[in-house]
Amino acid sequence: MKNYLLTETEVEAYRQDGYLIVRNFLSRTEVDKLYKIAVGDDAVNTHAIDLNDTTGKKTRLTLWYKPGNDAYGLLTRSGRMVNNAGKLMDGDSAVCHFHSKLMQKEPKVGGAWEWHQDYGYWYKNEFLFPDQMISVMVAVTDANRANGCLQVIRGSHKMGRIEHGFAGEQVGASQHYVDLALKTLEHVYVELQAGDALFFHSNLIHRSEANTSDHARWSVISCYNRAANLPYNEPSGNSTLPLETVPDEALLAWDSSARLDASGFLKKENDQALK
Repeated sequence: MKNYLLTETEVEAYRQDGYLIVRNFLSRTEVDKLYKIAVGDDAVNTHAIDLNDTTGKKTRLTLWYKPGNDAYGLLTRSGRMVNNAGKLMDGDSAVCHFHSKLMQKEPKVGGAWEWHQDYGYWYKNEFLFPDQMISVMVAVTDANRANGCLQVIRGSHKMGRIEHGFAGEQVGASQHYVDLALKTLEHVYVELQAGDALFFHSNLIHRSEANTSDHARWSVISCYNRAANLPYNEPSGNSTLPLETVPDEALLAWDSSARLDASGFLKKENDQALK
């Protein structure tokens, strides 16, 4: 969906719900290119880390702070990602890249993510303004209930940050407040086709179940921050550097690297972004 800009109706829906689904955000050709790189790139596996859920199943991700000139970097810096993220975040300072991650939930073995808020982690980085942060998830493969699609609690971003603690090797939200939210608000399964995108607020409560199907669930999530939202405990220094936006066409038209050309990969012993 080249040069796409969210409508005011869509912006208002995001404000109310804390998330917004945009169908056919990427073309089939664009998705095929991302998938081919993801499954064939040694850098993805070399820098992947595994986190155990409460049952011992593993959820795998590759996380980087600085986008490069590969297809994933061009997607992260594309106008349709950056400009639309900017429309949904509070503030008017430049849009910056905090980090991106490739989520790899393999058939039968891909683990769950516990109920959490992204700002439940990012609060520890001492970002002060969660309304100036957002995540954009693009489905690289289809996501459905069988393969552990994302689940959200609609409108839970309006609750503000709730307490988080360890659940397995992950950090999860206080179950007491999750239960109260589930009594009060709608529980939604976010089923996506490959190429669909989900924009979601940093305080939206969300989770995913293990992949018990025969099909992988892969997605790329880019997290953005306003330049004025200074973190006081975030060593990468990337989250306040304005992004150099590229045209949407760059993903296919530019001679981008055929492998992940990012830098500043997260290591498990230093996984502050996840804690």
